[in-house]
Amino acid sequence: MKLLIADAFPDEKIRDLRGMGLEVVYDQGLKEDALLERLGELQPHILIVRSTRVTGGMIRACPGLDLVIRAGSGYNTIDVDTASEHSVYVANCPGKNAVAVAELAIGLMVSLDRRIPDNVAQLRQGVWNKKEFSRADGLLGKTLGIVGMGRIGREVAARARGFGMPVIAWSRSLTPERARELDVGHCADPGELAGRADVVSVHLALAPETRGIIGREFFQAMKPGAYFINTSRSEVVDQAALLEAMDRRGIRAGLDVFDEEPASKTGEFHAPIARHPGLYGTHHIGASTGQAQNAVAEEAVTIVREYLATGRVRNCVNLLERTPASHALSVHHRNRVGILAGVLDVIRDAGINVETMENIIFKGSEGACARILLDGSLGERELSAIEKSSDDIFSVSQVTLYRRTP
Repeated sequence: MKLLIADAFPDEKIRDLRGMGLEVVYDQGLKEDALLERLGELQPHILIVRSTRVTGGMIRACPGLDLVIRAGSGYNTIDVDTASEHSVYVANCPGKNAVAVAELAIGLMVSLDRRIPDNVAQLRQGVWNKKEFSRADGLLGKTLGIVGMGRIGREVAARARGFGMPVIAWSRSLTPERARELDVGHCADPGELAGRADVVSVHLALAPETRGIIGREFFQAMKPGAYFINTSRSEVVDQAALLEAMDRRGIRAGLDVFDEEPASKTGEFHAPIARHPGLYGTHHIGASTGQAQNAVAEEAVTIVREYLATGRVRNCVNLLERTPASHALSVHHRNRVGILAGVLDVIRDAGINVETMENIIFKGSEGACARILLDGSLGERELSAIEKSSDDIFSVSQVTLYRRTP
């Protein structure tokens, strides 16, 4: 089985993958047309990427592709719809870079308050300006509003408490009860959070419902001169509205993500917001620590190992949460060749589709049970036909999962 790694990956983890008997091709320079060509030429079964985009064309060019692993938490760089259409698993490595991103978010907050980058810049220019840079407020007692209380948001909250900052939060799934468990104040909506916070830090995954969720109305609700941090995805923030708030309301921002980021790791960058005096920006490096990259790579290796051992994909993001199955068929049988083939022949002849199927083997490898979810009901004749299809079948039963409404 072939595996292609198209982004930077630790050498020891590559050795782990090769130790599983895989033919591993490591080429971290593959991008766009070069990756498309390499996929067509190599025809790997597994593809591991980090920041490299995986398009529908790439997936179609590699009909033998079984699994795409994003060595990171988000997966918006992968055409998941096309992968699903072509029966390709897509998996990610959520939470493994949470600490690294949280550390950067806190660093941006401190930098905004103490103006650390400006201090450094003037020192390098030979300027001593203690009078100017002694006018920081301090973070103690300032309210931090966290938008998105997933793993990264929770790590940010834990570190902010060390600075003596009260924490409030809003998340689509955050209830008042859960907020109390996390020791954060609950906000009913993003607007309430914006109005109460002195510092806002955004930690939302990109989804249709979060795209552009932080917009003009949110920034108008923020306190004048408040700090705004985004280390998640640029698409969740209306960057033009943020720039307007920086001009008109004195909002100061710390951003690790931008709308106009170069596709390559190096290049020119001329976004107007990057030149704004109220911005401290970093180069989309939130997850880029050695600790985080090793943890993410280890998770990617674990996904591959479990897939090879069990056929199941850990952290799979494109499985249907609820199938159209209406009935479950259970066939208890001896563990013999050809039994399931006879069962499936009866189901096929009945014009019923198998939605999911699992064959469980009991201790000793003699007995087994096939659990088959169907999109329709087998009649008594079909059930009898299955039972009679082999002397090695012990019993056949069918239960209704739910009844379709007309």
